[in-house]
Amino acid sequence: MTELRDAVRALADPTPDPVLDPALDPAVAAADPAPVHAIRVEAEYGRAVVRLVGEVDAALRAEASASMGMALMSGLPVVIDATEATFVDSSGVAFVLQLHLAASEAGIPVTLRDPHRVLREVLDMVGLSVLIPDDEG
Repeated sequence: MTELRDAVRALADPTPDPVLDPALDPAVAAADPAPVHAIRVEAEYGRAVVRLVGEVDAALRAEASASMGMALMSGLPVVIDATEATFVDSSGVAFVLQLHLAASEAGIPVTLRDPHRVLREVLDMVGLSVLIPDDEG
């Protein structure tokens, strides 16, 4: 719980933090390259950016839960960034919709950054694309 609290505090600080994203620490990045498939939360210009990387599926369930908690507890506007996503299955779509629902109930805006339309196309297919507007920032 302390780690989650520290991560949420770090989101409020616009300066990138190697504790929140180990890939920002060159020593860690060299020793342990970023995973091919991940869900992580980073602070970016006063927003909590939930990055979907690689294949987003049921194997990322624990990361999805932790990321949702960090993003919501920050209280910052949420951007779901699917720029690096290559595939999103029904588990990934469920995560995005749960994040949107929980954020909406808390009065936190959610937008989608998806230049390759990997996630947007899946949301279009199930008729839910209108729920999450495109990120303009």
